[in-house]
Amino acid sequence: MTICATKDLSEQYRAAKNDGNTELIEQITTSYYSISDEKTAFIKNYIGTNNKAVIVPYVLYRELLSSLELSEMDSIFNLLDGSLSSSTYYKAVKKRIKVLRNVEIGKKAPDFTLNDTLGKPISLSSFKGKYLLIDFWAAWCGPCRRENPNNVKLYSDYKNKGFEIFGVSFDNKRSAWVKAIVKDGLEWPQVSDLKGWRSAAGKIYGVNSIPHTVLLDKNGIIIAKNLRGKELREKVAELLD
Repeated sequence: MTICATKDLSEQYRAAKNDGNTELIEQITTSYYSISDEKTAFIKNYIGTNNKAVIVPYVLYRELLSSLELSEMDSIFNLLDGSLSSSTYYKAVKKRIKVLRNVEIGKKAPDFTLNDTLGKPISLSSFKGKYLLIDFWAAWCGPCRRENPNNVKLYSDYKNKGFEIFGVSFDNKRSAWVKAIVKDGLEWPQVSDLKGWRSAAGKIYGVNSIPHTVLLDKNGIIIAKNLRGKELREKVAELLD
């Protein structure tokens, strides 16, 4: 029932967007998140009361892995009975938790090196001494492209005050990636291994949706995650103004 409901809402959302009906878009968005929250609560309850069921690791992996914060995922995972530890999905969730622990706020950001548009390698560690926003994005990602104007303005205002952006693309095609950089006026360093969702940096940081941002202090310590727009500007202003 929930699947059908969210599918219907998605169709209504597309129609409302095409019509430019902002009021209806807001109503549909609210309904969508309400249904999504009900679905999540139901699944959590099911897992908690059926922690020995063989299907439970699969349900956790398939339905909640991408939506839960680390602490919540960890608490639910710890409910699973040890008899399920040989499950492929149990192991996948355990691996996901390990990755997210490595990139928690307060942790040293894991270093990585990827090539820029000219094939020159750039390492994350080379930005030490500046507040750095790691921006995971892609040319084909609509929400990423809509966020780019905010980042362009932010970069213009703070690039001379000790702030830098490091773009990490999830593109597969170099031509599309470079075209988007030029069109959106992205002046900060950009890298990619052109492996899409198999991006090496994306795996290290547990990125499963974009846009995804990670903010580092001058010593490379993670101080915030997934800030965008107004929230990101307010945080950078707090640090540098």
